[in-house]
Amino acid sequence: MAHSRPGGHSPFERLRSRYEERDLVCPKCGYDDADGKWLAATGGDRIQYRHLCPSCGYVRRRTFLLGEE
Repeated sequence: MAHSRPGGHSPFERLRSRYEERDLVCPKCGYDDADGKWLAATGGDRIQYRHLCPSCGYVRRRTFLLGEE
């Protein structure tokens, strides 16, 4: 029996969606990037999410390391 995921997205896509729903205000200048996106990139043992503030250019990163605890 196959397990279904809410919305049919992977956990990584759901996390990015969560950032896009709740974390688009720049901590540096306070700009609310209501239409902004978090970009995701993976490099084997890590996943990095990035958001560039269109107002001041500040780059925020969230990095998750994958593998053994």
